[in-house]
Amino acid sequence: MAHVKELEEILSKLNVPDNEIISQATAHLRELFKDPGIVPALCTILASSQNAQVRQTSAVLIRRKVEKASQWRNITPDIAQNIRQNLLQVLVQEPEKSVRNSIAQIVAAVAKHDLPESRWPELFQFLEQTTGSADPAQKEVGMFVLSSVASVAAEQLKPMFSTLLTLFDNALDDRSNPLVPFYAIQCMTYFVFLVGTEELKIFSSLLPKVIQVIHNLLAVDEEKACEAMELFDELVECEVSVVAPHIKAIMQLCLQIAGKNDLEEATRVKGMSFISWLTRLKKKAILKYKLVNPILNVLFPIMCTPPDDEDDDDTYTEQAETTNPAAFAATVIDTMALHLPPEKLIPQLMTYIEPALQSEDKFRKKAAFITMAVISEGCADNIRQKHLHGLLQCTYKGMSDSEVVVRNAAMFALGQFSEFLQPDISKYAAELLPVLLDYITKVIQESIQTKKDTSGTTKTFYALEMFCENLDKDILTYLPKVMEHLITALEADTTVHVKELAISAIGATANAAKEAMFTYFDAVMNSLKPYLDRPHTNEDELKLQTQAIDTLGVLSRTLGEQFLPLCPQCVNFGLTLLQDATDPDLKRSIYGMFAAMSCLLKFEMSQYLARMVAPMLESMQSTEGITVHVNEEETKVYNLFDEEDISGEDDDNSKEEEGVAGYSVENAYLEEKEDACTALGELAVNTGVGFMPYMEKCYTEATKLLEHPASTIKRGAVTSIGHFCIALSNVITESHTKEGQAALSNMLSTCVPKFITMVRQDSDRQVAMTTLETIQEMLEKIKAPVLEGQGHLEELCACLKEVLLLKTASQDENEADNELDDQQAEHDEMLIENAGDVIPAIAKVIGGEAFAPYFAAFLPELLKRLKRTSTIAEKSFAMGTLAEMVDASGSAASMCVGHLYPVFLSGLKEDDEEVRSNAVYGLGVLAANGGEACAVHYPAILKSLFDLVTRETDKRVADNVCAAVCRMILANLNMVPLTEVSHIL
Repeated sequence: MAHVKELEEILSKLNVPDNEIISQATAHLRELFKDPGIVPALCTILASSQNAQVRQTSAVLIRRKVEKASQWRNITPDIAQNIRQNLLQVLVQEPEKSVRNSIAQIVAAVAKHDLPESRWPELFQFLEQTTGSADPAQKEVGMFVLSSVASVAAEQLKPMFSTLLTLFDNALDDRSNPLVPFYAIQCMTYFVFLVGTEELKIFSSLLPKVIQVIHNLLAVDEEKACEAMELFDELVECEVSVVAPHIKAIMQLCLQIAGKNDLEEATRVKGMSFISWLTRLKKKAILKYKLVNPILNVLFPIMCTPPDDEDDDDTYTEQAETTNPAAFAATVIDTMALHLPPEKLIPQLMTYIEPALQSEDKFRKKAAFITMAVISEGCADNIRQKHLHGLLQCTYKGMSDSEVVVRNAAMFALGQFSEFLQPDISKYAAELLPVLLDYITKVIQESIQTKKDTSGTTKTFYALEMFCENLDKDILTYLPKVMEHLITALEADTTVHVKELAISAIGATANAAKEAMFTYFDAVMNSLKPYLDRPHTNEDELKLQTQAIDTLGVLSRTLGEQFLPLCPQCVNFGLTLLQDATDPDLKRSIYGMFAAMSCLLKFEMSQYLARMVAPMLESMQSTEGITVHVNEEETKVYNLFDEEDISGEDDDNSKEEEGVAGYSVENAYLEEKEDACTALGELAVNTGVGFMPYMEKCYTEATKLLEHPASTIKRGAVTSIGHFCIALSNVITESHTKEGQAALSNMLSTCVPKFITMVRQDSDRQVAMTTLETIQEMLEKIKAPVLEGQGHLEELCACLKEVLLLKTASQDENEADNELDDQQAEHDEMLIENAGDVIPAIAKVIGGEAFAPYFAAFLPELLKRLKRTSTIAEKSFAMGTLAEMVDASGSAASMCVGHLYPVFLSGLKEDDEEVRSNAVYGLGVLAANGGEACAVHYPAILKSLFDLVTRETDKRVADNVCAAVCRMILANLNMVPLTEVSHIL
């Protein structure tokens, strides 16, 4: 081995501000690293060098040479023992904190290898001595080393867990050094996943002390306080029984943090993020402890806070990663609306909104409109039924307010209403659209005159786009005026952003207008041509090109055959762009356009697949956009060497990523990955046999993404896998190949159980909903093979029963407050509705007789949702699902006549037209399928239906009455007095 002094000199050169000297030193050091004696030499330097930077560098390099088990085994026993002995001594003597931290990480790496075989008893002696020391500095070192060891070797410390809990208890009481209790909390965080029944009570008893420590840390080190709060995140996700008794106290802590204006914004957002997290996962606890109003009492005033820059009107966005407290407070209220019963949220919110709307303070008014906007998704049914007219009147007034921030907030609210409060809000089109178009005119004029975007530009176009897209055929009356404004925005000398928004709005309008859009097709294409003629690299032009491609895909879907002649040209243009495309938004838009074109080209799209599938698979596999955050001190060293120069051979048994502080992912890359998934699934269905050469690889890559941490990616993967199975099933139907049948059976045997597990265990409600939707589609299109796998039918029905019982992970399954079960968030009910759609699909596949036991099992859970106190959504769902089950069960439904006849009959008297309509449908299919058991009720059924139709004002209900009578005639002609019936109908 080279002389230690020479090695130290080389290490010192790595820290000089001269790239040439660093390069020479790095090359020399690479050679020295091939010498097996490098580790002892580095240890000597670590213990003896007078230069702190050199000691720091040597510590990082030592850890990189011993962190893998294979590396540690290759060090001779005498050298290994020498390292163990010297490390602890050097650690105590080291004066520099950063170097001490790096040495502690070496201790942790060695401990992970040694503890399972009890090869380092001195470590425990050291920890016992230092953590029990009266010297605050010594105690800090001991607790830091323990936390470092626990971060990588908590499992190996499990036998000492009870002793360690006592140690944590004492450390949390320490007031001599704030870092001692902080490191105790860190240790507890690492041990959460090991908490068993024996430790649960003690661990839980420590949480009040943890809360007090975080209070204390806020005064001296906010960053450490935020880190300590991560214990709560871990507990809520992994071990809720520990945290359950303390939820109220933890929430009070988080609310205090959120409401303290003198804290850093990131700290306040951390407090609010836990409130949001708890609302998503443990909504019943929020209700049980009556925390809704205390939360709103903190959040709403935060939303009323004036921004630092009053000209910045983009404070409120839908990006949850914002670090602005006012914006984040809005996202928390959004989360509350999505996860809490509207009856528990809206009345309390109104006590804040109504006074704010009457206030002279423009920021209070703005907060009121933002609040109205963000609750419109989660509380849509409640707002449509009880509050829509009043909220719209307030919004009209806000749109004409003298203050621009109020007008823009009102416009944002209108956009949200337009997106989520359909179809009811469409009734106001005659009032709303002229106002919106006037605002669009002003935006266009200001854009032309000032060459700048006004603060309300985005929100104005958003409101117009959402309103138009959801009008469906009702857009036709207003289509000429809308298109005149949008084409003007494109053709005039407006800003890039206005043009981008106008192109997007054209796509949204096309979604509503469908074939009627053909009248404007030439004008639209002429306006889009500048962005569809060649690749663009300029950032502004790239934005417009991306949006133009998105709109092109929408036009192809809405115009259908009229667009077909342009398809080959569009596909080839997309393939040309894709060759050099690096922008994730551009690639995403191209994939979407390919999928849209395949709807028209069908099998003819196959000729292009070889050139498009490969880049789409690359997007699915890509790690682009993932930023690895490495500890700063180590980054300087890692950048000098390739990993193999430092670490030597790989070790499959050592998967930890030492030195990595965390990861972040850009949303655009996630969207690219998701759209690649869904587009491939659509291509598979549309091209059929042409896709088969790519099927296995695409299916394999999609299944890997089912484990992706991002819920949007999981949803895209689920959808694509369902479509791959449907595509293969379609090909088998045409070709009847045994190989295809075997392949489909293999795919279904993998994905169906996985889908069932995801519905049960995924904590994200949207993932569970998408999975149920996919299962339903597979049952409808693939039919029997979906349920032929071992246990598929039984497990799927058991899973659906769990959804109805609110027992899945995304439904707050661990909460024991059953008295609150009657109150559900509207989106919780949507998940249950998804399950309800799957139930009759199963009946259709297996037949009524085979389904009969499952019918009996589901029946009580559906009848529970027809109580007098049930919501309209619950009644409509239950009545509709029961009717579908009866329809799908055929003659086997006769067994349920006694249960369901009075249910459907009483449903005719419901106030809500949708509930009545479903009851009429149910009565009709029960009469048709009920056989003799129902025939005796024909006179009473006919009388009830005729009484209803004579007073009914809703067309759907009247139509269903006619359909029900027709079913009865077909089933039992002799039981229906045709002359009287035809006269009444």
